[in-house]
Amino acid sequence: MSLPFLIWLFIFKYIPLWGWSIAFQNFKPALGLLDQEWIGFDHFKTLFSDPDFYRVLRNTIGMSTINLVLGFVTAIGLALLLNEIRAVKFKRVVQTISYMPHFISWVVAASIISYGLSLDNGIVNIVLMKLGIIDKPILWLGKGSWFWAINGISDVWKNVGWNTIIYLAAITMIDPEQYEAADIDGATRLQRIRYITLPSLKPTIIILLIMNLGYILESGFEAQYLLGNPMNLDYSENLDIYVLKYGMSMGNFSLATAAGIFKTVVSFIFLFTANHIAKKFDQPRLF
Repeated sequence: MSLPFLIWLFIFKYIPLWGWSIAFQNFKPALGLLDQEWIGFDHFKTLFSDPDFYRVLRNTIGMSTINLVLGFVTAIGLALLLNEIRAVKFKRVVQTISYMPHFISWVVAASIISYGLSLDNGIVNIVLMKLGIIDKPILWLGKGSWFWAINGISDVWKNVGWNTIIYLAAITMIDPEQYEAADIDGATRLQRIRYITLPSLKPTIIILLIMNLGYILESGFEAQYLLGNPMNLDYSENLDIYVLKYGMSMGNFSLATAAGIFKTVVSFIFLFTANHIAKKFDQPRLF
C-alpha cells in the first residue's frame, strides 16, 4: 500500500534535487545541465553580499515566528474551549465556522482582508472609529511595520479551526476516568485543564513544535504576494518572493536556486536541532 507513495516521493521529491546543481553553474536555459559552465559558490557569495537578501530573511523569520506562536496559542486555546462545551450542536456549529476559512483560497481571503482593512468603508476602520479608538480611517496595508501583525492575524483567522483538529483528536484519547476522579476531588474546570488536559497534550505539542520549526523559513507566499504593495514591500517581501523575483522576473535562475538551497539547509538545521534538544531533555521527538 505504501509503494505508490514511495514512487511519488522519489519522482517528485528526490529526482528534482538534481536541479540544485544550477546553483553552482552559470545557468543558461538553452543548454543541458551537464553542458553548463560550473562556477562553484559564486552565486552564494553574491547572495550573502546582497542587502536585500538579509532584509527578506528578516521578514521571513519575523513572519514565521509570529505565525508559529499565534498558531500554537490560538489552536490550543480553541481546542481547550471547544472541549469544555457541553452543548454538542453548538460545539459542531463553532467547529464548522472555524474550519470554513481554511478552505477559502488565499486569493479570495486576501480580497476579504483588503476590503476589511480598506480606507473607505473598511469594517476595521468603521468599528475602531465607532469605539473612539481612532479619529480617522487608517491605511493599514500602507505602513510596512504593521504588515507582520496583519499577516499573523490573517493566518490565525484562516487556519486556527483547521489547526485545532489534531489537538481535539488528542484530547479524545485522554482517559475519561481522570476527569471523573478530578470531579470527585472537587477540581474546577481550570484545574482539570491545567493538571489533566494540558499535560496529556504535551507530547502532541512538542512533536508539532519540532515539525513546525523545520518550516521556520516557510512564512508563506500567497498572503505576502497578494497583500504586499510598494508601500509595505520592505516588510512583506520574504524569501519565496525573493526567489520568484530573481528566478522568474530577472531570469537569474542560479541565484534563485542558491536561495532555495539556503532555505532548505537552514530548515534541516532547525529540525535536527529541535529534535536533539527534545531528546536531551527526554521529551517526545520525531526520531
